Amino acid sequence: MINEVLLIPEKIDIERDSVAEIWKKNGGEVQRIGKFWKRPNIDSEKRITIYGIDTFSLVLAQILGLILIEPKDELISELDFNWIKRKIEIVKIAEIEKSLFPVFIKPAKPKTFKSKVYIDFDSFTQETKGIEQNEQVIKSNIIKIESEVRAFILNNKILDMAIYEGNSNLESARKFLTDFLQNNSIDLPESYVIDLGFNQTDKWFVIEFNSSWGAGLNSCNPNKVINGIRKATIN
Repeated sequence: MINEVLLIPEKIDIERDSVAEIWKKNGGEVQRIGKFWKRPNIDSEKRITIYGIDTFSLVLAQILGLILIEPKDELISELDFNWIKRKIEIVKIAEIEKSLFPVFIKPAKPKTFKSKVYIDFDSFTQETKGIEQNEQVIKSNIIKIESEVRAFILNNKILDMAIYEGNSNLESARKFLTDFLQNNSIDLPESYVIDLGFNQTDKWFVIEFNSSWGAGLNSCNPNKVINGIRKATIN
C-alpha cells in the first residue's frame, strides 16, 4: 500500500481501525475524515481507498471523482430458489397489498426506509410515508435464520469468512459458498461481501449482498480481506 491512502471516518470503530492498522503496516497512509462533504487534502499521486458507512463513502467518492463498486440490491431476486430458499420479488410500493403481511421488505434504493419484517400494512405505510409510490422495493417471504456468516469475495474467490451470529458449521458454509461462486449465473462485481443464513430445515442460503467498501468485518480477518476493500474503490 505504499503511495496509497485509506480514507475512514473520524469516529472510532474497532473493526475499521483494525483495517487501518493493517493498512499502515503495509506502508500506506491513513486519513480520518470528519467533514466528509469537504474535499480532503490528498497528494494527487496517491491511490485512494475509501472504507466507511454509506453516506460517508458515497459523498467522498463523488467529491473525489472515484467509483465505488458494489452489487446491485436487486441481484438477489435473480437467483435460483436453491440459493435463496425463499420467494424474493421486486415490486413498487403501490403494489404492496394488505394480504402480503407479515413480510420482509427492503428498499431497492439503499437507506430509503428501514429494511425489516413488517407485521402489518399500516406499519409499512407509516414507514414509507412521503416516498413515491412507484419506488421499487424488494419483498421476501420470511425465513428463519439460526446462524449467519459473512464472507468477503474478490475475483470470485473467498478472502475470508466468519460466523457472526448463532452457531453453525463454518466448513459446510464454505462448501455452499464455493458451490455458489462456481455455479451462480448473475453478474456480480469484482469485489463484494455476501451474507449467508442457516436453519435446520432449509440449510444454507444467501441472505444478501453488500459492498466491500461499506461492510463491517463481522469477525473476518482484516489482513485477509483488505485487498477486497482496496479493490472496491476505482481511481
